[in-house]
Amino acid sequence: MDCYTANWDPLGEAAYYRKLDLYTMGWNLREDLRDCLVAAAPYGGPIALLKNKKEKSPSSRPPLEIYTASGVLLASIPGKNCPAVHLGWTTSEDLLCIQEDGSVLVYSLFCEFKRRFSMGNEVLQNHVLEAKVFHTEYGTGVAILTGAHRFTIATNVEDLKLRRLPQVPGVQKPPSCWAVLCQERVTVLLVAVGQELYLLDNTTCSPVTLPGLSPHAGSFLRMAVSFNYRFLALFTDTGYIWMGKSNLKEKLGESICEFRAPPKQMVWCTRSRSKQRAVVMAWERRLLVAGDAEQCIQYPLDEESYLVPELDGVRIFSRSTHEFLHEIPEASQEVFKIASMAPGALLLEAQKEYEKESQKADEYLREIKDQNLLPEAVEQCIRAASYEHEPEIQKSLLRAASFGKCFIDKFPPERFVETCRDLRVLNAIRDYQIGIPLSFDQYTQVTTEVLLDRLVLRRLYPIAIKICEYLRLSEFQGISRILAHWACYKVQQKDKSDEEVAQAINQKLGDTPGISYSEIAARAYECGRAELAIKLLEYEPRSGKQVPLLLKMKSSQLALSKAIESGDTDLVYTVVLHLKNELNRGAFFMTLQNQPVALSLYRQFCKYQELDTLKDLYNQDDDHQELGNFHVRASYASDKPIDGRVASLQNAVDEYYKAKNEFAAKATEDQIKLLRSQRRLQADFDKPYLDESLHDTVYNLILEGNHKRAEQFYRDFKIPDKRFWWLKISALAEQGDWEELEKFSKSKKSPIGYLPFVEISMKHHNRHEAKKYAPRVAPEQRVKAFLLVGDLSQASEAAIERKNEAEMNLILSKCTAAADASVVAKINLAKAQLGKK
Repeated sequence: MDCYTANWDPLGEAAYYRKLDLYTMGWNLREDLRDCLVAAAPYGGPIALLKNKKEKSPSSRPPLEIYTASGVLLASIPGKNCPAVHLGWTTSEDLLCIQEDGSVLVYSLFCEFKRRFSMGNEVLQNHVLEAKVFHTEYGTGVAILTGAHRFTIATNVEDLKLRRLPQVPGVQKPPSCWAVLCQERVTVLLVAVGQELYLLDNTTCSPVTLPGLSPHAGSFLRMAVSFNYRFLALFTDTGYIWMGKSNLKEKLGESICEFRAPPKQMVWCTRSRSKQRAVVMAWERRLLVAGDAEQCIQYPLDEESYLVPELDGVRIFSRSTHEFLHEIPEASQEVFKIASMAPGALLLEAQKEYEKESQKADEYLREIKDQNLLPEAVEQCIRAASYEHEPEIQKSLLRAASFGKCFIDKFPPERFVETCRDLRVLNAIRDYQIGIPLSFDQYTQVTTEVLLDRLVLRRLYPIAIKICEYLRLSEFQGISRILAHWACYKVQQKDKSDEEVAQAINQKLGDTPGISYSEIAARAYECGRAELAIKLLEYEPRSGKQVPLLLKMKSSQLALSKAIESGDTDLVYTVVLHLKNELNRGAFFMTLQNQPVALSLYRQFCKYQELDTLKDLYNQDDDHQELGNFHVRASYASDKPIDGRVASLQNAVDEYYKAKNEFAAKATEDQIKLLRSQRRLQADFDKPYLDESLHDTVYNLILEGNHKRAEQFYRDFKIPDKRFWWLKISALAEQGDWEELEKFSKSKKSPIGYLPFVEISMKHHNRHEAKKYAPRVAPEQRVKAFLLVGDLSQASEAAIERKNEAEMNLILSKCTAAADASVVAKINLAKAQLGKK
């Protein structure tokens, strides 16, 4: 702490830069970095190395190696025979290996080949001279310079759309330098040819003049775009450095260095709210930090080094070391700057003196409190702690902040608690074995969820789970997701049996919320372990998730059983229809025979969709009853001529007799007989009779006056007497043929009595006809008949004759005192006489 500012280097008047040691690299490289293609992913990501192929022998295949940022080997595979031109990382930490023939190979973090895509035929024919991998809001892109000095660009490798950019005029040799810019959501290229600059978009190539560019600048040799693509820097052969915004409309500054040779690398070193943005350039043995100031910062390089631009600085690694160069944040300057009187610096001193039990602690505190700056002092210490990489310095600053909090009323603790929590997470992942040297600003940018994804990608499941538990993330967001990834990785391990892997996964996962065993089983199936996938599906509680995968695995019988167990008819239908398409007809029917529920549902389906199949099912089962029903439905469901319908019904009769259902057979025979009779009627009278019921047929015949034909139906179909008489009197009354009705009533004794004649006549408002039949009504119904025709006198006589007091009371309720006085007197006298007896 006493020599804390010893490695601070000023750049201009207000800014300081420093290099922090991150790791002593653990890789034992046999060759220098200059002999390798190098790519390092941002946000403390992995490092890929591919040794340049010097030997021309076809058998020589240099290895592709991927390391953590601390130099721990993650994976290694032999390279491809086609020479690689460039390596780059996607935002999801997949490695892009761009080949000389224009093909791009995509590898995972563990050198697992994922896919391959081509940058087009033109690139294939002219080969790749240079390539760049860039990141925009659309995703990860690739830009190619071909041997024909033309550019091809793809802004998103996940959704490949190639664009061939216009040619730079008069170009006879490759451009001296070029860079990818993002202007107003459009990806463009800035190309330097000697002292000329050109801007290439989809359709045009425009010359560009930089604002404020020195007339003696010279030819452009290097370009650098900032991490966020907002700033641009160019280096010329006179040592002149121009810095400005990437929209090429505003200059930020310029600088001149003593070097004339182009740097091997040039990158931006900047941060949000930077006081002095800078460009970092690396030569063979020299590192230069240049800003808008007269003096530059120079660092010696003992080894060949590689620069990795970051959100808030630059990572610099070589064979032996890994460092982080960045601008000192304002909070750290305020607290640690020599002779600083900032409240944070005083609070840190106060805490130190307090630990020494010195009264100076009180003096420092009073000085801060007198200026009402204690909350600001606490904030400065918290912010400064977040920017530190050394745990001891973090603790010292956080102790000072905690000390100051004690003297503030109602100081919100959230910021302090969150910083402590975040620093503990960062210290854990910066460990050498994990090797993710995220800064606080980078961690804030990538978010906890993305950090967990990257730990899972590295298969660091224990530390990821520990972080979830420590941060108290929801199970669905944290532990469940990580365990699911672990299980998907576990199924790829071939050294254990299916039973052991399934048990291990179930023992670890159990019924953890948010876990889908079907997804894990799908992964197992993709890895060629079908039996393991089936065992894992046994733990999946949702049949809707089990069945689709079982069908995909061609375990259709098991899928059908699971669907039936679920009780979900839609799921059963899905499996049955899948089986129908998968199996031949005989095997399909035999499968359904063993599953009665599925067979029943399939029959229901066939009733509405596939009648011929339904018939085949009944034939296979010798189900004569259902076959008979099928033929009956078929005779009415089609537009067959009458002979065809009769034939279908005759088939139904035969099936019913085979099923020993004589009632159904006789009823169907009668229907055949009715259809034939109706066809004759239709032919004789040219009126529609087909498909009418027997009742309607007879009724309509009577209405039309065809009494003989009606009686013929009565005899042929053995219609019951009562039913026929009801039909005939109803039809005659509706027709208004009262003479025929009277004649019919006298033809023989009515099996239904004569009250219906009275009721039918009154229904059609013919009281005169009704009165004819009232006297003929049986004695027990005669009172009701007379009441219907409104003859109270006759009704009273009938009631008195039957000596029925209830009927007498009913008649009395219908009488009026004035009009029916005689009837009332007669009934009252009869009731009195009944009372005496």
